[in-house]
Amino acid sequence: MSKIKFFIPCDDANHVCDKTQYKEATLWEMIKLNIHLLYCKFCREYTKNNAKLTKVLKKSEVECLDKKCKESMKLDFEKALKEHSDQ
Repeated sequence: MSKIKFFIPCDDANHVCDKTQYKEATLWEMIKLNIHLLYCKFCREYTKNNAKLTKVLKKSEVECLDKKCKESMKLDFEKALKEHSDQ
């Protein structure tokens, strides 16, 4: 039987915090994150800043590029990069 890990390192906690921001974290990940936040002031600060960032972005009127435009830009960039490396 495998040992259940409740404690996670800060890197993992920050990753779960990021996933939580985008509603991609599982319940188990969020439980482990909350246990970690009980004893780690640095990750509590990271989580607090992440929450502020999310709030600001939701209030902003920033419009993201659509997928087609992003893909076009990517292709143009790759073409320019290839041309530059061929010289």
